[in-house]
Amino acid sequence: MRHPPEPQFRRARRPEQQDQRRHAILAAAEAMLAEVPLEDVGLRELSRRLAIPKSNVVRYFGTREGVLLELLHRSLASWLDELDRELGAGPCGIERLVETWARTLAAHPLLCRLWSQLATVLERNVSADSVHRFKLADLEHRRRLGRMIHRCVPELDEEASLYVTRIAVVAVAGLWPFCTPTPTVVEATTDPRLADARLDFAAMYADILRITITGLLALPRDTAAG
Repeated sequence: MRHPPEPQFRRARRPEQQDQRRHAILAAAEAMLAEVPLEDVGLRELSRRLAIPKSNVVRYFGTREGVLLELLHRSLASWLDELDRELGAGPCGIERLVETWARTLAAHPLLCRLWSQLATVLERNVSADSVHRFKLADLEHRRRLGRMIHRCVPELDEEASLYVTRIAVVAVAGLWPFCTPTPTVVEATTDPRLADARLDFAAMYADILRITITGLLALPRDTAAG
């Protein structure tokens, strides 16, 4: 696989040069994640691929987890743009919402992979300031997603819609690893008796979203948001 070229300047002094360097680092990390397990993505290899000192990567992101957090942030923003376009401007109902949500998310495996590692990997070995910035950005992403939910299903108020986004993130973290098993697990579950161990992410994620939304709608209003 070809790696993204490093910007042709020694030091990024101007804001546009700094943006180019950040983009190059993130593009290199994304390329690595297409080739190796997440745990094998490190600053030393990133800097080698970009032909820059490791200190340059540290200057922008601090740690490899800082790189991955930013990659998650950008991947999430890109997916939300896509979901917003597909859902359209008006109410669409629960079925179209959950089907579109699950289908488009499943088409972004990098996002699912990073999201599933958020609490156990990405939020470790980073500064409190970095986590604070990420959490604030993530809250804005979830608020945007909550507005989409409320737009599609107006019966679900804004507070409950935001609560759905919290459950949705936890569901990705729990479900994605089971839906992307190791080759050993794939081989073991070819046994017909273990058919229910083979999980389809989009189908099961849509079920989780559907059950959550319909369940919240069935609750008394004063308990619907948890």
